[in-house]
Amino acid sequence: MATLIDFAKPQFQQIVEHFEKELKGIRTGRASSATVEDIKVEAYGSLMELKGLASISIPDAKTIQIEPWDKNVVKDIEKGLINANLGMSPNVVGTIIRLVMPPMTEQNRKEMVKVVNQKGEQARIGIRNVREEVRDAISKQEEDKLITEDEKFRLFEQLETVVKGINQQIEVIVKDKEEEVMTI
Repeated sequence: MATLIDFAKPQFQQIVEHFEKELKGIRTGRASSATVEDIKVEAYGSLMELKGLASISIPDAKTIQIEPWDKNVVKDIEKGLINANLGMSPNVVGTIIRLVMPPMTEQNRKEMVKVVNQKGEQARIGIRNVREEVRDAISKQEEDKLITEDEKFRLFEQLETVVKGINQQIEVIVKDKEEEVMTI
């Protein structure tokens, strides 16, 4: 019999995956395509993600190179990059757009670490919310006499074990990203 905890595990995993995806967009000292690929660009009469309009490459550690598949959207992509407020100015040469990452100062790195920690806390809040929903559902089952009080407490312990593991996973991800951001 699948328990409520088994049904919650995919929700926990979704929260962790979303958290990891958000962290990919956080700037470190190295160029990364994740910094720009989800930027919204108004092209062809609708908002599209940059990765759907161009190939994104990293020719060196400090440069992001964007090459649109259709030369008619170069100006739209340039405008989208400017509006994204990345702290980098797009340099357009023909149909190729280059973004050169400025060196990060110690202050910038500390600010990025704060952002990483805030996103980590948001992920932990999401985990707590799912945990509370599962705890409420388990308590409701006990009230409805579907499970015994002993089963309820056994399920609570299982749930806490799962949540503790997920929170440790989030903590490891935060520490790794902090280290990446602070590395010069």
